[in-house]
Amino acid sequence: MDYIVRGRDNIPKSYRVNDQITAQSVLLVDDEGNQLGELTTEKALEMAVEKGLDLVEVAPAAKPPVCRLLNYGKFRYEATRKEREARKASKSKSNNAVREVRMKTRIGDHDREAKTRLVKRLLGEGSKVRVSVMFRGREVQHPQIGMALLKNVAEDLQEDALLEKAPSFEGRFLAMILAPSPSLKNNKNSRETESAKT
Repeated sequence: MDYIVRGRDNIPKSYRVNDQITAQSVLLVDDEGNQLGELTTEKALEMAVEKGLDLVEVAPAAKPPVCRLLNYGKFRYEATRKEREARKASKSKSNNAVREVRMKTRIGDHDREAKTRLVKRLLGEGSKVRVSVMFRGREVQHPQIGMALLKNVAEDLQEDALLEKAPSFEGRFLAMILAPSPSLKNNKNSRETESAKT
């Protein structure tokens, strides 16, 4: 079995183990981290069996490949757990990012309501949201249209959001930044606590 890069199944890449190792000789590292030097694969396998451990090829590109003596099942479990924790940490960091929802000046009422629901969902996830209106061509001569649009969105979300940055022009965009209101954060925390209990 060759190296398999992690795919959608979220399992860490597979390693060659025991009889799957094809190299004639390996650099061996024991279960305590001590380097035992270059040995034949056969001798390394015998040592693994004596200790009740697996011989795992951890660096196949090295000449000769580096192998370790370890409990492969435990090693895979730890690798999966660390990867899961890293994903959680990166996900919580990304929640603090500013997300953006764009609209055009000629947006219809139904579409504006759909975009407003999207903003509310993003705020519910704990993200700040930059709501922007894009002006095209001569539309930029009528900023009151964009202001009215942003005002409607802000009024629809007044219970869920705090205005962090008032509407201002950034090139051809009129944008405001909304932050989750404390009441929305409290609701989210209580929902997470309830789901953790179940």
